[in-house]
Amino acid sequence: MDKNQISISTKRVLIVDDEETIQTVVQFGIRMAAGWDVFAASSGLQGIQSAQTEQPDVILLDVMMPEMDGIATFKALQSNPGTKMIPVIFLTAKAQTAEKRQFNDLGVSGVITKPFNSLDLPDQIAKILHW
Repeated sequence: MDKNQISISTKRVLIVDDEETIQTVVQFGIRMAAGWDVFAASSGLQGIQSAQTEQPDVILLDVMMPEMDGIATFKALQSNPGTKMIPVIFLTAKAQTAEKRQFNDLGVSGVITKPFNSLDLPDQIAKILHW
């Protein structure tokens, strides 16, 4: 699938990450490479609220965040009828096979390992979600 096929319909992406730099890089890369709408949340709680109000096509969720980590955030999203159908892809520096298996066993749609090339993110997301 090439970039032209991906950007036929504008997707809406929510990035939930406590690091502003990651938010900025992800937003820039996805907008530049695919022209998708990207909005950000800085915490798990903000991410849950944004997911409810914005109804994104996909959520990119950092695993390691203070207060409410990505796993707790994912479980909260899954237990909410308004957000449980939104696909979630974990962004993580934890790249071990066992950890990826654990994340997949939770029911996430996929895992993207940090560091990543932000301009490749739309292709990675599209591949994971079969867009």
